[in-house]
Amino acid sequence: MGVRFPLPAPSYKNSATKGFDFLGGWALRPRLLTSAPRVGTAQTLGHPSRSILRPCDGRKVQLAGQVDATHRKVFRHCESGNNGCILGAVFEVKKRISAGDTLTGIGSNLWGSPLLSMPRTMNALFPTESITSRASVWVRNPVWDLAWMLNALWLVPLALWLTRGYPDPQSSPLDLLYFGLTALFWIGHRLCSTWLAYCTEAYRPVILSEPVRFVLIPLLVAAACFAIFLPSDTAFPWSREQRVVGMAILDYACVTYHFAAQHFGALSLYRVRAKRATCTYTRRLDRIFALAVGGGLVFLSDILAGAAAYQDLWIPWWHIPAWLVSDQEAIRDGATLLLFLLTVMMLANELRTPRRSLPRLLYILGLSAMVAVALQPRCLFVFLVIWTSQHWILAMGIASQTPVGEPVPANGSVRRAFHALNARPWAILLVLVLSSILLLPFFEVEANWQGGTYYGDRIFGAIAAGLRTSSWVPALVAIGFAMGFVHYLLDRGVYRISDPRIRSAARGLLDCHKK
Repeated sequence: MGVRFPLPAPSYKNSATKGFDFLGGWALRPRLLTSAPRVGTAQTLGHPSRSILRPCDGRKVQLAGQVDATHRKVFRHCESGNNGCILGAVFEVKKRISAGDTLTGIGSNLWGSPLLSMPRTMNALFPTESITSRASVWVRNPVWDLAWMLNALWLVPLALWLTRGYPDPQSSPLDLLYFGLTALFWIGHRLCSTWLAYCTEAYRPVILSEPVRFVLIPLLVAAACFAIFLPSDTAFPWSREQRVVGMAILDYACVTYHFAAQHFGALSLYRVRAKRATCTYTRRLDRIFALAVGGGLVFLSDILAGAAAYQDLWIPWWHIPAWLVSDQEAIRDGATLLLFLLTVMMLANELRTPRRSLPRLLYILGLSAMVAVALQPRCLFVFLVIWTSQHWILAMGIASQTPVGEPVPANGSVRRAFHALNARPWAILLVLVLSSILLLPFFEVEANWQGGTYYGDRIFGAIAAGLRTSSWVPALVAIGFAMGFVHYLLDRGVYRISDPRIRSAARGLLDCHKK
């Protein structure tokens, strides 16, 4: 049977008859089709045998001549230089076999050979590029990735430049930049995973199959937050302020891991796009680097700067030696050296792999640059701006791309309206940005309840200030904590790319953009 397949105008190169090279490291010895399909038509193989596609790097895969739009396909096209006969085949990758494994065909007739050969008398011509588009190593393209995924590369120099010549960074133009970034991205990034989970067709099957993870547990977390903060001071052995302090310490521990996990996720995403999803060694290095650098060294810098949540209340429990506290300069130097060694390890591993990824190299350098700023004394506000802004921008950028290509809902006007937004990344960003601006004064009640800069006052004035003195403060504090904890849970749920169902739901992020 014939299947229509649009063919771009390829360029050709001569090939020997004992193995035909394609861009991407594949070599194929196809069998002749009994009939000559027209150009632009791909044909399945009706023969009981199956063709074998052998990568040049020694691995082997088994291919079946079936066409299914829901699965990955490898298409190869060739022309005869003598009689003009056109050869074509559509292959679907069924499974990957490790190097050194034996490979047997399906069916009894393989024309006497496990690899079907083209006649030696035929002068075959092959495309120098694959007919099908190949996944890009970038999430979208270099410019988009630099703006959203690799934003640390411009955030770090911009923040340092804006504070140049100012003894107090908070009185520099950097504060104005942070005001804009906070208004546009802070609350919006918290809504990203909620949007993906409950407002997209892509994740609808996942939600229906895992109601406990995506429905029951978030509801229980929200209910627990309200049960903790709404009762008066006399309802529990601890006052409301003590409860807030305890939850703030828990939130600090969760958010520290949450930030590190996002860095691991970004490195994993670029690893998948570089076609190295099954490389367990690189995955292990990514996790070590993200947790050690994005988690451990950042936590250490917070401790040294006195910026960890209420560390005076829990640090004494650790019985830290006095010399360790007094010799902070040596600790910073040692941590910086460790950061340098871990960065070199990651870069060396990336450069020595055949499928090296430029985006991964840039992300590693960006993460290391941010942590290097954190380890410098008197850079607390600068690091806060860089660290949080990078997290927010990356989260919203990824969320805008994830539901692209989701299926059209069969019915329901609300679902169709959401689909219209999900099909347009700019529309998702617009909704999240507007939500972030409008909700800013409400969530600053919880975030800055012990004092700080209220950016919402610069937009909403007396309305934002009135919220902090209203009777709604306990409820707003409960909503703030609940939204934070649910955000941590849902982020873990919607970005578990090790789960095949999540990979299918997030195919707009993993497979949509091609070269």
